[in-house]
Amino acid sequence: MNSSKIKELVITALFIALTFVATMFINIRLPLVGSGGLVHLGNLPLFLAAFMFGKRTAMIAGAFGMALFDLVLGWTLWAPFTFVIVGAMGYVAGLIAEKVPGKKVWVYSLAIFIAMVIKVVGYYFTEVILYGNWVLPFGSIPGNIMQVVLAGIVVVPLVARLKNNKAVQIN
Repeated sequence: MNSSKIKELVITALFIALTFVATMFINIRLPLVGSGGLVHLGNLPLFLAAFMFGKRTAMIAGAFGMALFDLVLGWTLWAPFTFVIVGAMGYVAGLIAEKVPGKKVWVYSLAIFIAMVIKVVGYYFTEVILYGNWVLPFGSIPGNIMQVVLAGIVVVPLVARLKNNKAVQIN
């Protein structure tokens, strides 16, 4: 195994762990109608991974990190849905960051917005499937929006500083 593959493996494993920890230990359950939703900071390392290390790292980190949270906390039914939804969020955010030209602050903001749409739509239909109700899932939408917006507010300015910091760059 060459040096670059080892670095990629280590960075991906680190972001899986960061996503899991940020989801597990920094969260608030919202007391709304239905499932209510959960506001956590797991999207923060997900977006950092997408913007700093690309779509593959973000997809793997998000899918495994947040699905592991579901498994450990007993939300086992949610794990496969989380794996797909959050994996898609990471992949699409990283893809947009890599491919869309323009000022990075706007590109990253667009990537976060699209990831938010994936999260809201994905979890809405997940709840429709799990609860068999088309109205109840609306209760978790504010929490899903809040957690992605909060992550975006932190990540967009942070990633620009990290990318310009030579101590953080990994070559």
